Amino acid sequence: MLFNSLSFLIFLPIVFILYWFVVNKNLKQQNLLILIASYYFYSSWDTRFLFLLIFSTLLDFFTGIKMKEASSIKNKKFWFWLSIGINLGFLGTFKYFNFFASSFAEALNKLGLHVDPVTLNIILPVGISFYTFHGLSYVIDIYKDKIQPERNFVDYAVFVSFFPLLVAGPIERATHLLPQIKKERIFKYDKAVDGMRQILWGFFKKVVIADNCAEYANEIFNNYTEHNSSTLVIGAFFFTIQIYCDFSGYSDIALGTARLFGIELLRNFAYPYFSRDIAEFWRRWHISLSSWFRDYIYIPLGGSKVSVQKKIRNTFIIFLISGFWHGANWTFIIWGALNAFYFLPLLLSDKNRTNIETVAQGKLFPSLKELLGMFFTFSLTIFAWIFFRAQSVSDAFHYISLIFTKQVFSAPTIIGTTLLILISIFFIMEWLGRERQHPLALADKVPNKILRWGTYFTILMMIIIFGSFNNTEFIYFAF
Repeated sequence: MLFNSLSFLIFLPIVFILYWFVVNKNLKQQNLLILIASYYFYSSWDTRFLFLLIFSTLLDFFTGIKMKEASSIKNKKFWFWLSIGINLGFLGTFKYFNFFASSFAEALNKLGLHVDPVTLNIILPVGISFYTFHGLSYVIDIYKDKIQPERNFVDYAVFVSFFPLLVAGPIERATHLLPQIKKERIFKYDKAVDGMRQILWGFFKKVVIADNCAEYANEIFNNYTEHNSSTLVIGAFFFTIQIYCDFSGYSDIALGTARLFGIELLRNFAYPYFSRDIAEFWRRWHISLSSWFRDYIYIPLGGSKVSVQKKIRNTFIIFLISGFWHGANWTFIIWGALNAFYFLPLLLSDKNRTNIETVAQGKLFPSLKELLGMFFTFSLTIFAWIFFRAQSVSDAFHYISLIFTKQVFSAPTIIGTTLLILISIFFIMEWLGRERQHPLALADKVPNKILRWGTYFTILMMIIIFGSFNNTEFIYFAF
């Protein structure tokens, strides 16, 4: 079931009404309702996926209890590594087995040994990377005695499978979400209204900006040899906007939907394209994943409090894993490595935390230095996204080689004037709202009800007039 589908627009009000008007006086019934709704939501893709999700949930739930009750460190480690091994085993089999098999066979063929790779004809379960990381963080935190195991299975299952975040995050922590699940929730009108605003903005980003950008980006990337250099630049730009509006649009809908049920999810995006350097970009892009890798891999490796050689090692490890997390393709690994190269100069010069505050905070316009920093960072990001979008490494390099020709100064064959105007409106809205969680949160500062509702109506009309309603899946469903 997609957020941008008619079935979800029917599903959400039904669950909302049952939640607040039928079982609202009983927390256990509310959580059970959310769990049933989440399982129904997930099984709408493929019922077989649901059994894998339930197995993973049961595994980590009982592992947590067993680690707490372990009579020795050895026994505790047994249960810990059992959970880690099975979780990563499932993830590796479904997501990476064919990649490793094909890569190994290709390497042997280059050495003169002909080998036909053995591959599995399996479907990648939607959201497996996300709910696996939910479980991993939970098990790791119990192993390190940071949290106590949850003994109510329904509560834990809601933590893992809460439907707004189930298939594309944000990647939640037990320390943040579980206490909210176990606490009585009271309907708050202001929170619900803000949730609806964020949902509206998320839909605008997805169906108006991302899906329209996708049409142009797909046409250009799929037929890149037929277009001139300037058109290829336009294609890379459109994909850069597409992936941000697609994924952050999902996150907006997820956070807004959760707020309707009295639950606050972790923020996943903080206007990353207004970043003044790559370090700031990664603090603002896919925040829940970046912080997960930081806390569970980067810091245990020593982080930046080690020798220069180990700083470089740790940086490449974290970015390469981040790239590999996104998919079983060398393009993602190179994308991760490229971002590591971007990040290293800042880290080694101790400038990776220079830009912490929001750009031009309290001001309408940025300084020239900030503007140049944003432009340079955005340009680096566009270049890296070419590898992310390309079908293969050779396609990516070929695409880039065709950009750097004299034709780059010629008129593009594809422009998308209307879409560029819509993107401009989008960026203006994001810029004005950059100090808040989402731009429509600015409505709290607008006392004029006509102006406030006029803004909502205008965005809704743009969704109706310019929106693409082909039920296009969100990009990160594939990861």
